Formats: sequence, C-alpha cells, structure tokens
Amino acid sequence: MTREFLLAAASAVVATAALGQTPQPFPRPNTPSPPTAPPAQPAPAPAPQASPAPQPDPAVPTEAALGFPIYPTAQFVAAYDAGRGQRYYLFGTSAPYAELVTYYRTMLKERGDQVFEQPPTHVFEVGRFREETMAFPPGVTVKDWAWGGSTGYPNPKPGAQPPRFSTIIMIVPAPAAAAAR
Repeated sequence: MTREFLLAAASAVVATAALGQTPQPFPRPNTPSPPTAPPAQPAPAPAPQASPAPQPDPAVPTEAALGFPIYPTAQFVAAYDAGRGQRYYLFGTSAPYAELVTYYRTMLKERGDQVFEQPPTHVFEVGRFREETMAFPPGVTVKDWAWGGSTGYPNPKPGAQPPRFSTIIMIVPAPAAAAAR
C-alpha cells in the first residue's frame, strides 16, 4: 500500500511539473530586453457604404399639407384632434421665443398679437374663423416654455435631442371643407 501511495504521489509531482508553465525571470537593470515584434497593423476598415437618404416620416406633416411655414429647426412633436374636422400640430424648437415671433411675422406678413405676457404667447390668426365649421381659427401660436426659469416642454421621444424644447409652435390649418371653399 505504501508503494502504491509513493507511486501515485511521484506521478502527481511529475505531471504537475510537466503541465506547469516555466516561470520567466524578472528583468534586471543591465540586461537587454528581448526584441519585440512590431505591433500588428490593424486591418483596413471596410469602405463605408453609402446609406440611402432617410425617407421622410409620413406621419410628420409638411408645409404644403399644413398651408403654413414650419420653422427650419422645429421638430414635430404631436398632432391632436381639435374637433369639427380640425387638427392642430405641435412643433418644438430650442430657438428663443422672440426669434420665432420675428420669423412668423416675416413669413406670414402678419403682426399677430401677444395674448399672454406670462408665459409669453403670441398668436397669428391667418384666415377667417367660421364658428359653425371650426373649433379654432386657422393660424400659428408661439409659446415660450422656458419663461420664468422653466426647463422647457419635454421631448416625448425618449433619448431624443434636445430633451426639452424652449419654444412650442402650434399650427392650426383650416379644416379641409373650409379650405376647399
């Protein structure tokens, strides 16, 4: 039994020595370091493929469909049913309120009215309001959502930039039946 035990222990020592890695000596101050291989050159990146131009989202209204200009950096936020066959469309932008009021004054050739001072809200009524067929007068409303230290109107698209809009534009086109007349 002792002999078998000694043979098992000896074979374990031999196997451990054979399978173990040979330790490398630490470099010494005056010993030249072994030559190193030049760093491998990375493979050239594949040529970027031209991605197709992004297709416009059919849910985003256009200036032609609305009949009103859309501020160049404005992002579509949402559309809501206003009643009586009308919808209103919200757009958000980081542009300052005063800049948007000036833009719409120029584009609509209309002075508009500041209907609220706090928070500043400017309305441009363009077109004739018919109470029997419309819920809102056709036009553009610009509201300052950064007024009084507010952080702005939250962007409803998760992770989208900007996270909040300082100014909101509401566009109310005339209902289709009224526009046809």
